[in-house]
Amino acid sequence: MQTISSDETEIAGPSLAGAAGQGGVNPLGKNTALLSSFKSILFSPTVAENGGVKKEPPFFRDLNLDQIVDAITAGRDEYNLKPFFYTRLTDLDAIEYRQEIMQDLENQTLFNSIKSFSQQVGAARQRVARIGQRYFKYEKERWLLDAAKTYCGAVVEMHRNFGGNAPKSRGLMAFRAYLAQYVESNPFKTLVQNTKRLADGLSSIRYCMILKGGSVTVRNYEAEIDFSAAVTETFAKFQQGAVKDYRVDLPAPSGMNHVEAAVVERVALLNPAVFQELGDFWARHGDFLEKTIVDFEREIQFYIAYLEYAETFKRNGLKFCRPQVSNSRKEISNREGFDLALAGRLIREKSAIVCNDFELSGSERIFVVTGPNQGGKTTFARVFGQLHYLASLGCPVPGTEARLFLFDRLFTHFEREEDIKTFRGKLQDDLVRLHRILAEATPASIVIINEILSSTSVKDGVFLGAKILGRLAQLDLLCVCVTFLDELASSNEKTVSVVATVMPDNPTVRTFRIERRPADGLAYAHAIAEKYRVTYACLKERLKA
Repeated sequence: MQTISSDETEIAGPSLAGAAGQGGVNPLGKNTALLSSFKSILFSPTVAENGGVKKEPPFFRDLNLDQIVDAITAGRDEYNLKPFFYTRLTDLDAIEYRQEIMQDLENQTLFNSIKSFSQQVGAARQRVARIGQRYFKYEKERWLLDAAKTYCGAVVEMHRNFGGNAPKSRGLMAFRAYLAQYVESNPFKTLVQNTKRLADGLSSIRYCMILKGGSVTVRNYEAEIDFSAAVTETFAKFQQGAVKDYRVDLPAPSGMNHVEAAVVERVALLNPAVFQELGDFWARHGDFLEKTIVDFEREIQFYIAYLEYAETFKRNGLKFCRPQVSNSRKEISNREGFDLALAGRLIREKSAIVCNDFELSGSERIFVVTGPNQGGKTTFARVFGQLHYLASLGCPVPGTEARLFLFDRLFTHFEREEDIKTFRGKLQDDLVRLHRILAEATPASIVIINEILSSTSVKDGVFLGAKILGRLAQLDLLCVCVTFLDELASSNEKTVSVVATVMPDNPTVRTFRIERRPADGLAYAHAIAEKYRVTYACLKERLKA
């Protein structure tokens, strides 16, 4: 005896596109009033939806944001999330819209419900996308039915879970209201009823196969005796305690073969009404996936991916906070911030992570960072950029508290190797790139400069550096300048000196702490000592030789 049952084979589909042979994912009929109640979980009603910037911003690699986004989106290639992380928000309300959702999802029960919902909708979508790869008519139709069953179950369950975990954010409240309307809509109710009736009908079919020689006969089940229990009982007396299991797990097939298809065709001839209904279901519900639900499934991955990424740091004692973001006040601060890319590597290496603070108040605009090489200066600059960029996406940022500025553009100037194709020396190349930044920057911009003018004399470096910082001060923009020239730390009233510190009793040991204090005059001396290999470590090595 055989039963027509659900094909539970797990399917891994790589794309969002595609559906049953009816033409892909479509909206729910013509119920435009329903669809208009909710648009996007990523973009607030005040902001036009967009697919995101397709290309990585130019400052990403300097700030190690490329590594951060790679880590966040790892394993989620099918959702193409990177464009969302490449596209910063320019509206404070849009940022708050995402912050509210992030805060809602800190409720672990709600987070788990939404994650489960997205996984089930994803499974249904993936199965629909793979229907085109099936070869047999009834197999395709059954796959569509199974996908619809998973989809309907996910929607109904999510609607029920929202009842016990009411969100407070505008985005999730709007989606909850939309879902409540959707489950009460006639098209969805019809889909649920038809799916259940057809699934029950197929599950009720019983049939027998008679194998004789090279032929297979299929007929209806007529209450024949099931001998499986009797056979098991007969051989049970030969069982002697625990024995080695020699059975081999064979990989589950992803679809029907020609023999199975032929059997199902004979079963269909014996049960024409149910299989006619299966064909009608294909024709009527081939586009059952509702576009708003599928869009939600993709967009909610932005939040799930980031929060799961942040959780890896929280488990190691690091903090995240919801930043206060302003597009007018440039008094900024952060407590216990850290470089996400560096921290991720240090966690894997089981090394200590050093957090730092920063603050600008009043007319202060420019951090000038000095200190020994490999002391954390560049990391400090990267943290400054990472925090502001992540805040512009509406994400929680590293630290216990943060007040950050919503910039219009972010510029970075990190050292580059000389390019012979430009026919420019290193100093000229530095100046050309800086000139471009100064020409394009506005008072609302952020500029991060790392180790410039190292190819010229101290006198010329101080002169040129002071001119550059003077121009940045005139623009009144926010800036971090990492330099070995201590004189720049007090070049104008808008600069603030911060120093990478060392152990007081052993200057060769870095603390990686960045402290707000006057430059101590040792940074350039240390750079010169390293250049000519007369540092303590170099001399010790040479004396051994």
